[in-house]
Amino acid sequence: MSKKILVTGANGFLGSAITKLALKKGFIVNALVRKSSNTDNLKSISSKINFFYGDVRDYESIHEAIYESDVVFHVAADYRLWARKKSEIYSSNVFGTENVALKSLELKKLLIYTSSVATLALKEGQQSDETFEANLDEISGDYKKSKFLGESIVKNLVKKKKLKAIIVNPSTPIGPGDIKPTPTGRIILDMLRKKIPAYVETGLNFVHVDDAAEGHFLALKHGKIGERYIIGGDNLVFKEFLDYVADFGNVPRVKFRLNPKYLYFFAIINEFFAKYFIKYNPTLTVDGLKMSEKKMFFSSEKAKKKLHYRPRDAKNAIKDSVRWMKEYFHLDK
Repeated sequence: MSKKILVTGANGFLGSAITKLALKKGFIVNALVRKSSNTDNLKSISSKINFFYGDVRDYESIHEAIYESDVVFHVAADYRLWARKKSEIYSSNVFGTENVALKSLELKKLLIYTSSVATLALKEGQQSDETFEANLDEISGDYKKSKFLGESIVKNLVKKKKLKAIIVNPSTPIGPGDIKPTPTGRIILDMLRKKIPAYVETGLNFVHVDDAAEGHFLALKHGKIGERYIIGGDNLVFKEFLDYVADFGNVPRVKFRLNPKYLYFFAIINEFFAKYFIKYNPTLTVDGLKMSEKKMFFSSEKAKKKLHYRPRDAKNAIKDSVRWMKEYFHLDK
């Protein structure tokens, strides 16, 4: 009999990739979504999924979905680098994670928790791995802090309450299905729309969303309780990433480089207007600039050795993302 897998946030970018892959692998899939959620990512497979309606921020609303499942993939997260109400990010990523972890513990379910490389420390000139322990005060931005706190809760419950949990730390996912889009997807979209006039000198680790999804199932199959595994791809400097987007999207490359130190004033003004006057999500933010001051490079060697994880080349991930963005957002019309 096939195992029943619950995916929280199954309608999201990574969540939908995991949901589709679970079906391909022959699992029975339960999906936890909010009644107000956009489920466009699940339209093609909706008849094959058992939907449960609830909110990870409401402890009792997730009981049935977890009770009816064998394994819980907690993927749901508020993936924003800026929000008018910062409390919303913490509510989902910290208290929501605590609720899912406690309910999984109560009902004796195995938890595969989707954390983030954002929880790891960064050191100049080095690729961070799972041993790079961070402190909360050295982490920039509410999203990263919330993921750090969420992961800390899971690790604490594993250690003190014997929660059966395996932690997966994806890097920066890109690829098909980024309908919101995510902060990185928005950069790709703005690049294709020729709305990025300049770049800052930073770096990121990019992973195809389908490889990140596969990493979750490899963690389920080969991972050890209490361990965490970086599920990443290739490290690229930001200019190289933008050049690939430009070339695959047939748009001009960005030529001008800016020093982030000169942009903080404009970021503060940008956030002020976005919060109090014009309701929009700013791309230029103080936290974003702070993050850009360090190259966010990571190593997936542990996952490759222990989980047999084999991600594809980042160029292919970028190509797939560009192709999907152009089609979904009708950029060729």
